Amino acid sequence: MAASARRVRGRIGPCWFNDRMDLIRHLRYFVSVADEGHFGRAATALDMTQPPLSQGLRRLENHLGVELIHRTRQGAVLTSAGLRLLPRARLLVDDAEQLLAESHRIAHARGTVHWGATAALPDRVVTAGVTALRASVGADGAVSTAVGTTVDLVTDVRSGLLDLAVIEHPALVDGLAAGPVVKLPRWLVVPSEHRSATAERPTFPMLAGLTFAHPPRSANPPAFDTVIDLLRERGVDAATGTAPDDRTLLAAVAAGTSFGFTATPPSATPGVTWVRTAPQAIALRVRVIRRPNADSHAEALDRLLYRERLR
Repeated sequence: MAASARRVRGRIGPCWFNDRMDLIRHLRYFVSVADEGHFGRAATALDMTQPPLSQGLRRLENHLGVELIHRTRQGAVLTSAGLRLLPRARLLVDDAEQLLAESHRIAHARGTVHWGATAALPDRVVTAGVTALRASVGADGAVSTAVGTTVDLVTDVRSGLLDLAVIEHPALVDGLAAGPVVKLPRWLVVPSEHRSATAERPTFPMLAGLTFAHPPRSANPPAFDTVIDLLRERGVDAATGTAPDDRTLLAAVAAGTSFGFTATPPSATPGVTWVRTAPQAIALRVRVIRRPNADSHAEALDRLLYRERLR
């Protein structure tokens, strides 16, 4: 999993290693490539693109210390180690899927709605989401919340771990129902002593020399690329630094070396100044994705986001 994920509840089935990669997920990659005999067909079967599939399999091989697949021009061929490990990998993947399906069935039998929120959402909107969903499920229902990266949330909705989620847009959501894109207010945050903090008309080129603190690209590649393009269009070609959440972002800004965007409203924070500039351009774009059984809950979140939207 992406290192930026902050989970309120534990995941079922995975073994975490390296940068918290989900072992079960990557074993599923291995099984799919073995079944299809071709990376392109396996990627299609998994509803993903080929590069992350190939990269994920490489990381699995590095972790296990063995080569599982021979890559050839004709396709993918199992190595001797791959042939020996495939049955156990298939068993682990099948068991994990059965466990997830059963846990999902049990949770819904209790009337629990499982939802996720991108870490880019401010705390106030996350708690408002919980309140909206509590009203949606009724007095006998319950709400379970996960906060994480958009990539993780999309995966969890697809697998059934989550019923719905508020994710950052743009994102790859093929095969999932998705609500309208809503713009939420977002601010530029800069070091208090930086010239842009006191400028009457701050401009983006003033940020030259500072590092852009932002969640890693792996958290949501399309959104990351979009914001980098935005900065370049505005005359900023800054180095990037990893800030998976607002706490890390504000610490980097207070250190005097970075700038970034936050949807958390201005507050008295030592060393940090909130700057209101280009509100439409830097707005946080979010939307609700859902499974078919979560339509009514999605409507509750859509109404909430509409109330919070940038005017």
